[in-house]
Amino acid sequence: MSIFQMFGKKTDINEGVKRSQETPGAVLLDVRTAAEYAGGHIPGSVNLPLDRLNEISIEKKVPLFVYCQSGMRSRAACAQLREMGYEAENIGGIAEYRGRLE
Repeated sequence: MSIFQMFGKKTDINEGVKRSQETPGAVLLDVRTAAEYAGGHIPGSVNLPLDRLNEISIEKKVPLFVYCQSGMRSRAACAQLREMGYEAENIGGIAEYRGRLE
């Protein structure tokens, strides 16, 4: 977690999505429920609900950019993923996303 995140600087999901697209091999990970994901998600994202993170099958060297609805579940997911040895960045909530959804 960066010092800015600790003191309340809001994460910009739009910038996070851009960074994920510019990072070779990165995965954009949506940790919302399957139903939420089916209702609209960021193109190219992979759905793995927070309560199923232990089922992750992505290599640990792959950078993960994680989002949810508001940023709360993605924050928890990033903490769990880091404990598991992943490089995970919380990019916030899809509620603030300004791009096209699938």
